Amino acid sequence: MKEVTTIGLDLAKNVFQVHGVDGDGLPVFNRKLRRNEVLRFFERIPSCLVGLEACGSAHYWAREIAQFGHDVRLIPPKYVKPYVKRGKTDAADAEAISEAVTRKNMRFVPMKSAAQQAAAMVLKTRMLLVKQKTQLINALRAHLAELGIIAGVGAEKVSSLLSIVRDEADSRLPGAARFGLVIVADQIEVLDERVAELERATLSEVKRDEDSRRLITIPGVGVITAATIKALVPDPAGFKSARHFAAWLGLTPRPHSSGGKARLGGISKMGNPELRSLLVVGATAVLRCARINPTARPWLKSLLERRPFKVVAVALANKMARTVWALLTRGGIYKDPDLRRTAV
Repeated sequence: MKEVTTIGLDLAKNVFQVHGVDGDGLPVFNRKLRRNEVLRFFERIPSCLVGLEACGSAHYWAREIAQFGHDVRLIPPKYVKPYVKRGKTDAADAEAISEAVTRKNMRFVPMKSAAQQAAAMVLKTRMLLVKQKTQLINALRAHLAELGIIAGVGAEKVSSLLSIVRDEADSRLPGAARFGLVIVADQIEVLDERVAELERATLSEVKRDEDSRRLITIPGVGVITAATIKALVPDPAGFKSARHFAAWLGLTPRPHSSGGKARLGGISKMGNPELRSLLVVGATAVLRCARINPTARPWLKSLLERRPFKVVAVALANKMARTVWALLTRGGIYKDPDLRRTAV
């Protein structure tokens, strides 16, 4: 058998597909592997280039295969699709991966360590619990509104509804309704405690990490945002510039140009939606503070006079993303340019 130089591995739950080619790009094999055969297969193969789609369990398999001396690279699935010749089969997908991984201009996903994935799991667990808590609060509000019982806007106003549900002397709530809504109220409080527990753990981790401590010096970047950046951005130096990092987050305009006419639309919304939304929410908080404080950030106030609030929030989130990249790649802490000019 000819020496294999490149292998495309199509991941699955139980049945995997591998496609190997030689130095001339000619196929050497295209076969199936059971889950327990994958590592033994790559242990016997001489060191070569291995391509995988960046999907579920991809980082685990990349780490395990790299231990045998292989050069493992993760490719975004949408960049593999153009190389699929026709139809959708595991064999065609593995062949497309082996072709895509050899392209000189291909973009790859940095491999994450187990510690980085664990940190991301903590944040995703918190996000899931917050979502479930919001669903329960909305359900509680809707049920009580059917009986004419309402509360002010905001999660902090839910405590009044919880007290009504537990007050057996309140005749506005029938007994059958109270029986069901007490369970909802208990679940809301349990989730609130679990979210607080996860946030305390995240805060402790941010205090221990030097990069995270420097990130929270940026206005609008809090503990959750800093922890999310550290967990979801394994290699900031992999981006050529701060603009590339902002574009990866989807905070730059989507181009649609042809015939020499440049057209820029709304933000592309590429990359990670959780991290992008955190930066936009942080920028919104900075804008609200700038509105209240008459001396803070005059350039933001002038921008708000010319552009809608949400447009300015996205623009500020873009600026924050670039600042994040600069701190992670060059070190240092954030220094407010307005304060420097005032000092001068």
